[in-house]
Amino acid sequence: MKHDADRDAALALTPVSRETGERLQIYVDLLDRWRHVVNLVSDSSFRRVWTRHVADSAQLLALAPEARIWIDMGSGAGFPGMVIAIQLADLEGARVHLVESDGRKAAFLREASRLTGAPATIHHCRIEDMAARITGPVDAVTARALAPLPRLIAFARLWLSRGAVGVFPQGRKSELKSSIIQNYPEYTFSFSENLIDPEAQILVVRKSASADVS
Repeated sequence: MKHDADRDAALALTPVSRETGERLQIYVDLLDRWRHVVNLVSDSSFRRVWTRHVADSAQLLALAPEARIWIDMGSGAGFPGMVIAIQLADLEGARVHLVESDGRKAAFLREASRLTGAPATIHHCRIEDMAARITGPVDAVTARALAPLPRLIAFARLWLSRGAVGVFPQGRKSELKSSIIQNYPEYTFSFSENLIDPEAQILVVRKSASADVS
């Protein structure tokens, strides 16, 4: 089977149960079929889909281990939101809201959720429209390769202000640390190692205990 070595490497970095591994395989196989008609991932990127995309997404769950309700902004092919939803498939009360404005990509995500049994709700809309769609608690918000950090925080501000944790894969720490701490005193920031890319890190954002963010 193609991708065997890449799959083994990915699952060594981010181990999952046998059932989760099977669901992830269904997802990757579906992605392979759909990517030829919908612009989901490039040929070169798909050659390392397990490490570059699946494991890179799967590692985020450990940074918000208590989170049950997630929002993935600008889901695209489902990274990281669909991978997180698949990881949470056997957890009662889990739900991942995937936000995607492209209709064909949203259709792919719905099919992936159906085939894998992932607890995912697909929202074919703009991120700015999500406030009216989700009025209940949100535990974590994430996005991958969507926008520069200031725009990510602006998109996620509503949920962050209500106590959600932001989990955002980012570039080199030196490019971020000095500016974000000064510009966003209402939040606390921490950096976690990226298991897939040693040159990158994952930014975790929380509302400061002393902040009064409306």
